[in-house]
Amino acid sequence: MKKHKIISLFSGAGGMDLGFIQSGFKVLWANDFNLDATITYRNNIGDHITHGDVSKVDFVRDLPDEEIDVIIGGFPCQGFSVANTRRTMNDKRNFLYLELLRAIEVKKPKFFVAENVKGLLSMEKGKVIEMIVNDFEKLGYKVDYKVLNAADYGVPQSRERVFIIGNRMNMENPFPQQTHALKNLKTNLFDNVIENDLKPYVTTEEAIGFLSDVELVNGKTAEYIEVDGRIIYNHIASTKVSDKFFGRKYEVNQHEICDYLKKYRDNSEWTTKKIDKHFGYKHTAGHWFRKDNKSGSIPNPSDWWELKKLLKFDDKYDEQVTTFIEKDIKYEQSLRITNWDRASDTITATSPEIHVNRLRRLSARECAILQTFPDEFVFHGSLNSIYRQIGNAVPVELSKKIALEIKKCLY
Repeated sequence: MKKHKIISLFSGAGGMDLGFIQSGFKVLWANDFNLDATITYRNNIGDHITHGDVSKVDFVRDLPDEEIDVIIGGFPCQGFSVANTRRTMNDKRNFLYLELLRAIEVKKPKFFVAENVKGLLSMEKGKVIEMIVNDFEKLGYKVDYKVLNAADYGVPQSRERVFIIGNRMNMENPFPQQTHALKNLKTNLFDNVIENDLKPYVTTEEAIGFLSDVELVNGKTAEYIEVDGRIIYNHIASTKVSDKFFGRKYEVNQHEICDYLKKYRDNSEWTTKKIDKHFGYKHTAGHWFRKDNKSGSIPNPSDWWELKKLLKFDDKYDEQVTTFIEKDIKYEQSLRITNWDRASDTITATSPEIHVNRLRRLSARECAILQTFPDEFVFHGSLNSIYRQIGNAVPVELSKKIALEIKKCLY
């Protein structure tokens, strides 16, 4: 069967691209400005991605000289976001959609799909979206836009984004049919939905519950872990949760405890390297024996008890280090605990919500699962970079359903 050809701009780690690929499309060329994202894309999807400033691309010279069926792109949304209270038409990032427009003008695809944040629709009291639609229509495209909630299409995440679809085939622009809806837990009925053939939203617990008690691989040498027969990469997470959630009951003196542990290590047969190897860490144990504010750290309770078996230290600090209690929870955006019995809140490009166990934030892999990336999709870069790549992506499953609708039209 013929594979329809697409060009991808602002590709990021490749969430939208992967959805189209899973639907039978072939990506001929892709581009992104973020180096980590392009490495992730290249390692998982293909080396057809280029890294660089899209405004410097010559779409006549640099793109494949082939007929293109679809051009896709989630153009950057920092300037458009409702989270950016200073958003203005003077923000140059707001005009990056013009690069998408430029590519469409040159390659003349049958369809295009653009994605952005919901706040785009209210910007400048609707004048921005009107301007964007007019610009695409001037190229001879029939253009429609619609806000889609990813949870309505089987993604375990409530994520509203605006999708702009255009075609030059004089057809109705296809948007996928809703397959899932919110079910009221009390009445067991769908809220505000007449159709009864819809499935209930996929909950956060259904999607990532199997990783709840699985130890993070932060700093570990292992590239992956196996859980319930699944190979899991990137199960790394920020453990920076406020002590207003679940923290040590007693104050601890880091310098004092690092010196204490160092004394016992020096009197044992265990070297720092051997201890790292025993725990499966790369360079973590060394921090336990230092008193430098920038590099010293105190082992978590499970590591503390294991370390005690090795170094045979006394009970002096056991209670201080290992006694954790639940403290007052302060509900703020950055301190929110994730949903569990319903679809996740929107996965953002910044620090994710706190896991229901309150010991850490959602891991990069948990965020990727909530964005419907496959388990074998491995992200490259620092933890913050990976969080950003995942949060900026279009959910793969939603992209796939959009792609399938377009594919029907192309056939």
